[in-house]
Amino acid sequence: MRRFGSVQQKISCVFLTEVKEEQSRKRECQQFQVVATKHVNPIALESNIDCALATEKLDGTCCYVSIYKGQSYLWARLDRKPTKQADKRFKKHQYSHKSCKGFTWNVKEDFKTVPESWVPAHRVQHHNGQPVPDDHGHIPGGTHYIMDTLLELVSRTLINPSPGLKGWVPVEKDNKQYCWHSSVVDYDAGVALVLRPSAENEDLLEITMVPLADLLEQTLELIGTNVNGNPYGLGSKKQPVHVLVAHGSIHIRNPPPVDFQQLCSWFQDSQEGRVEGIVWHCNDGTLVKLHRHHLGLRWPDGDTILNARPVVIHVDGTIREYHIASKDLFTSLSQLNGHRFSRLQDIQFDP
Repeated sequence: MRRFGSVQQKISCVFLTEVKEEQSRKRECQQFQVVATKHVNPIALESNIDCALATEKLDGTCCYVSIYKGQSYLWARLDRKPTKQADKRFKKHQYSHKSCKGFTWNVKEDFKTVPESWVPAHRVQHHNGQPVPDDHGHIPGGTHYIMDTLLELVSRTLINPSPGLKGWVPVEKDNKQYCWHSSVVDYDAGVALVLRPSAENEDLLEITMVPLADLLEQTLELIGTNVNGNPYGLGSKKQPVHVLVAHGSIHIRNPPPVDFQQLCSWFQDSQEGRVEGIVWHCNDGTLVKLHRHHLGLRWPDGDTILNARPVVIHVDGTIREYHIASKDLFTSLSQLNGHRFSRLQDIQFDP
């Protein structure tokens, strides 16, 4: 079975991008936009993008499954941000040098504290045993000059966000900050609630329980009622519904070629294009993406293709098998076992 790329770092856009000084469509407080040009990113070309697998980019929060305290655990994304003083020093360097280059971070002093259990994401660079922040998208290989040009543009306009140390923190049972993460896992049973295509019919989605051990070292997206404004219309305030979706598991059928105009038309005019974006999984492990905002298109914008897909609940006798008694969402879904809904957003529980 093919294992898809783990999302540990920011993914490059499939097109080269440029910065425009105008109100962001993605973030209200951001007075600039990063938009796609019509030029395909050399990284995508080098990775043979035409043979890549196109998958749906989901709008949730990124999670990771790895070992903690000797067992498989769900981890939440937690980026370590600079302190106000360090951020000020960084911006001053940007302004005076018109570049990010040459700035040195003191990881122990310049970044806010994080829980002792925090770990840096994979591929974060280390120096003297300490993780160091990324350099704002500088990509090794044959494309230095392209990214350097973009970085200089961003630095000159002083709209480059401060870097952060990307990382993960384990989702503990009693941590209220991650209560929605906790709702989809049961550590005593070692299982997670996962949304995926049915093995018998790829057109049909299923919500089922999967052993956390089967998800080890994978990244997934937590979507649902209380995540990112719930663009998929899952659950309700009275009965929240959250699920994990493995990255790369929702395939896009007959995607358009990597051509700027054809992709614009696909997002705007086709039913299959009602997605937040596309992530291409290349055969060499490279990931590249395209977000609707890269094209100046709104998100969310009405119904999505995901929430319109039929879904069946397969949370059955395994509830008893795993001795799950106290998890509200697990129990509620088990009562719907075998139920098929014509649309994902139609899932509802009996009063």
